[in-house]
Amino acid sequence: MPQLRIEGYVIVSADGMLADSRNVMPDALKFPGDALFFSSALDRADLIVHGRNSYEDQPNSPKRRRIIVTGKVAGLAPDTEKPLSTLWNPAGASFEAACAAAGIGDGMVAVIGGPAVFEMFMDRYDTFFLSLAPHVSLPDGAPCFPGVGPSRSPQQVLTEHGYKVADRLMLDPVSDVSVIAWKRAA
Repeated sequence: MPQLRIEGYVIVSADGMLADSRNVMPDALKFPGDALFFSSALDRADLIVHGRNSYEDQPNSPKRRRIIVTGKVAGLAPDTEKPLSTLWNPAGASFEAACAAAGIGDGMVAVIGGPAVFEMFMDRYDTFFLSLAPHVSLPDGAPCFPGVGPSRSPQQVLTEHGYKVADRLMLDPVSDVSVIAWKRAA
């Protein structure tokens, strides 16, 4: 039986933010090693899922099949601006129906945000790749997951949902940026 493998990808500041106070990913969170890791993962993905404000903006972006989460459609609709994209309202259609509309029945799905989209899949990830820029702080920024803030880290949220650290890879030794693969505990 075909199966989807769901992986999440985000880079966050030391305070767990994925964007600044204007909901924009600042240059301070952009590192060549992380960008290469992210781009390589998306090149391997069969499908990318994100909200309307998230987009990877890379040379291969227009070639990638994607589902865009939005409340602007009743259930499912083709995206008239992006030929390989399907618009999906979770209130009107299941994720499986959205995948079918996008032409994907199995393979790897990369979920790339934002916070509400990450939360929707929190109990379905096979692996969540959390990149951390420990020397970047984004006061009043946008948290990567709902509930992340001064007293709750992204790592705590993942742990609360049953994930454990499986692997760590240094992406940028100069800036101490690494990615940790979080997998569901067996």
